[in-house]
Amino acid sequence: MVANIGRTDRIIRIVAGLLLLSLVFIGPQTLWGLVGLIPLTTAFVNFCPAYKLLGMDTLGK
Repeated sequence: MVANIGRTDRIIRIVAGLLLLSLVFIGPQTLWGLVGLIPLTTAFVNFCPAYKLLGMDTLGK
């Protein structure tokens, strides 16, 4: 896997993932918050399969 997520994109994914994941514990306490694991995982591995399919790259050269 070649990294295709830049620093800003990574930070946004971490914040969004944590916010979504917080829905499991606070707020409506719904399991839909587990969707937050997707942006967190992609942020920590620096690879987004959707970006690969779309030919996108926010890494910057």
